[in-house]
Amino acid sequence: EPFLRLVNQGMILGEDNQQMSKSRGNVINPDDLIQEFGADSIRLYEMFMGPLEMSKPWSTKGLEGVNRFLARVWRLFIQDGQLHPQIKVQEAGKEEIKSLYKTIKKVTDDLEGLKFNTAISALMIFINEEMVRTTHSREVLSQFILLLAPFAPHMAEELWQHLGAKKTLAYESWPSYDEQLLVEAEVEIGIQILGKLRSRVLVPKGMAENELKERVLGDETVRKWIGGRPIKKFIVVLHAKGLIRG
Repeated sequence: EPFLRLVNQGMILGEDNQQMSKSRGNVINPDDLIQEFGADSIRLYEMFMGPLEMSKPWSTKGLEGVNRFLARVWRLFIQDGQLHPQIKVQEAGKEEIKSLYKTIKKVTDDLEGLKFNTAISALMIFINEEMVRTTHSREVLSQFILLLAPFAPHMAEELWQHLGAKKTLAYESWPSYDEQLLVEAEVEIGIQILGKLRSRVLVPKGMAENELKERVLGDETVRKWIGGRPIKKFIVVLHAKGLIRG
């Protein structure tokens, strides 16, 4: 076959979890939904439903949820028909930059793997984090629009114009990120006492074992469970979650 890669998409089932058919009366007419929710919402929801290769039941409530997400994006950018005054030409803070870079990496990786649903989840997480900020960097939100464009192209293009762009975003470069800024300075350590997880502490990455022991034994919850008894063994188990068992 003349294809380098073949991906079999799953079937969209009716809301009753059965194959759509007129005889069952469970057919969804996309034209009606586009009239009510818009093409971007339909497009976004179909990619958000689940893994591409799986069959998935349609859910109008799920579509409504995605539509609410796009409405939140719009409210973040637009107020009274104009660009929101909270969007400013300013240097982004460290946390805002880190949130953006994490989103760029996640969306980029997931698009390459055709994991559209998890890429959209990353966009939703970014918006949740951005909504709590009092002001927003214009440059950061410009990069977000470029990430949104493959999923909701019509809204993304309109928001791009509101940001003052004179040309379509279709010719813009895909956002990039600094890998170094994604390295976590701290890690969360789980603490087990007698084989059961009792507490968690946040410690600097690469902390020496003697300092780590002091930090753990100083934890109020740990002191409660130990109850002043002597420690027979203090074992540091190094793996992805940084588990400590004592």
